[in-house]
Amino acid sequence: MADKADVIVLGLGVGGEAVAGSLAEAGLDVIGIEGRLVGGECPYWGCIPSKMVIRSANLIVEGDRVDGMAGHAEVSTDFGPVATRIRDEATDNWDDTAAVERFTGKGGRFVRGWGRLTGPGRVQVDGTTYESTKGVVVGTGTAAVRPPIEGLDGTPYWTNKEALEATEAPESLVVLGGGPIGAELAQAYSRFGTEVHVVEAAGRLLAVEEPESSELVEDVFKREGIQLHLGCKATRVSHDGQRFTVGLDNDAELTGERLLVAVGRRSALDKLGLDSVGLDPGARSIEVDGHMRAGDGIWAVGDVTGHGAFTHLATYQAAIAVRDILGQEGPPADYRAQPHVTFTDPEIGSVGFSESQARDAGLQVATGSTQVPATTRGWIHKAGNDGYIKLVADTERGVLVGATSAGPWGGEVLGALAVAIHGEVPVDRLRHMIYAYPTFHRGIESALADLG
Repeated sequence: MADKADVIVLGLGVGGEAVAGSLAEAGLDVIGIEGRLVGGECPYWGCIPSKMVIRSANLIVEGDRVDGMAGHAEVSTDFGPVATRIRDEATDNWDDTAAVERFTGKGGRFVRGWGRLTGPGRVQVDGTTYESTKGVVVGTGTAAVRPPIEGLDGTPYWTNKEALEATEAPESLVVLGGGPIGAELAQAYSRFGTEVHVVEAAGRLLAVEEPESSELVEDVFKREGIQLHLGCKATRVSHDGQRFTVGLDNDAELTGERLLVAVGRRSALDKLGLDSVGLDPGARSIEVDGHMRAGDGIWAVGDVTGHGAFTHLATYQAAIAVRDILGQEGPPADYRAQPHVTFTDPEIGSVGFSESQARDAGLQVATGSTQVPATTRGWIHKAGNDGYIKLVADTERGVLVGATSAGPWGGEVLGALAVAIHGEVPVDRLRHMIYAYPTFHRGIESALADLG
């Protein structure tokens, strides 16, 4: 006999945990299944510990910025405190007991193991079958991609997990991938004294962002001594027990004590038994409608839906799925104003369309921008004031459809722009707002003036 419940949640990452906990609190009988740690990547090897490293690394540079502004400061680095903080505050040494108890305390039933769909409403874990009366929610997340590079298998290379479990900064580090994870960790380790090389197959860092963002971060990285190898790929890797050697397709060869592979993340959908419920196990993501339905009696949330690997997106989708399962009214998913931030220094925050994406969508586009150092707050800030604000407008409708806020606290300034895009606030109305002085967000007013 199958163990029955109202809802089975397969995967208790950020989105799955939010769904399972909310449904349990609503009085449903919920079984949550997770083979790794409840809470997913974010609290253990993602958002939270990485920002702890970044915060510590940024403090080192802030100390260096005292010269010329407030006297002189001598700064020495020690990776030990941040390594301890990650273990003590963010992850409890990679033990999810508290997260499991949080879920079961809401009335949920927890099963540790790797689940697989075996038919509509049915999930099997280690030979035991669980059956739902309302449906199954899939939230199994993604894992770091292992690229098919000659010699890579069998070497002690890092993914984001090992990079954030480290207890000391290596003497040297080669980073494969110049996206958000690679860029953030490259800069952070460099500030702790590590010699860093970044290899990116695209012609620029942060290739999904505006070209201006790539140029900005590349310039900062070069000034900080990070070596960039853009437009080339790693073709072979070897490890002699002490150091890595990485061969590139331009015949260059790099060496480093550590190798970080950060070339993307992917869902392992082929292991979930999706074919048993009429879904394609070979797809890169699970297609869902605006209410997170992937089919009759099945929902999906988070990274597996292919709408972006962000904690805030997973929790947003989770709330929509919960409403749908409970039969509550609510708007469908709206991704027009989806924000994200890369926490380099300067921070790169963006929301909605980039300029090229807006043009590709057939919109009549106008752009306006301002440089952060040209603003009063940027001038006051002085050291570490690199950045810009760029607006992308649909001139036919007279609203913003995209924006970038790069600079000190760029992700915080982004909030105002996300509201403007989500609420479709007319550009003319934005022009007549009162912007507090002197703030970084006042640069929005200057960018609007440049919009014409």
